[in-house]
Amino acid sequence: MKEIIDLIGSDNLKNLIILSIGFLIIWLLVNFIKKKLISNINSNENKYKAKKISNFFGYFFASILLIIIFNSKFTGLSVVIGVVGAGIAFALQELFVSFAGWIAIMFGGFYDTGDRIELGGITGDVMDIGLLRTTIMETGQWVSGDLYNGRIVLVSNSYVFKQPVFNYSGGFPFLWDEIKIPIQYGSDYRRMIEILNNIGKEIAGDLSTKSKEQWTHLQDKYRLEDAKTEPIVSLIANDNWVEFTLRFVVDYKKRRITKTDLFLKILDAVENSNNTIRMASTTIQLVDLSDLNVNFKNSK
Repeated sequence: MKEIIDLIGSDNLKNLIILSIGFLIIWLLVNFIKKKLISNINSNENKYKAKKISNFFGYFFASILLIIIFNSKFTGLSVVIGVVGAGIAFALQELFVSFAGWIAIMFGGFYDTGDRIELGGITGDVMDIGLLRTTIMETGQWVSGDLYNGRIVLVSNSYVFKQPVFNYSGGFPFLWDEIKIPIQYGSDYRRMIEILNNIGKEIAGDLSTKSKEQWTHLQDKYRLEDAKTEPIVSLIANDNWVEFTLRFVVDYKKRRITKTDLFLKILDAVENSNNTIRMASTTIQLVDLSDLNVNFKNSK
């Protein structure tokens, strides 16, 4: 035992013992906070954030303890450490920016776990927000609609400073969407407007009230106009047909199923209109050709 102490040095051994005890105390304190305090938080979102913050402060205080204990060992190497530190900072600048991005995400309200976002060109639902990367369950790509494709993507947190962050569900968990219906010329246009209004209110009308309340909260916080959340019908006439557009508010996760319900109701209504409303399709009209005279000459 004496040989080991002589080899390591009594001061170093003492520092190692103090450091080990300090790490143990920090670990026990962090786990106590998680089990006794954080576990009593009802909101999963707040509980998740509290765990992340407690882990961060655990690492932070452990680093401070390490610096304090071995401070005397570092004084003679201050210049070298400064130069090396500058080089490391330059080489690992992406790492530091990603960590700064994590701080901005946690405290800046960019997004939370469970939100559907687009970050770094990737769209999907946030599964986890790490110190360096955000884990996303991706939607779209080869899968049509806003459905999961099964890929789990890790995106650097630094993208919150480099590119726009699109949040589909932050303070306003609704989207405006629309469908277009081509109707033949000569149909009952006013009847079609009535049908679309009724179907829009039937399928998406309950969301109008909910989205209106959310929009009012946004108006209290930001400078926004009083947007219309009720279904709206508009039409334009083009070369082929009269195009009706139904604009409506939809839950950001239910765009596909809502469109399916709307189209089923509209198709049923058109088919039951006694042929007063007819769906249009692309048609090709041939213009009149001038008379063509063909003369056959007898070669004999």
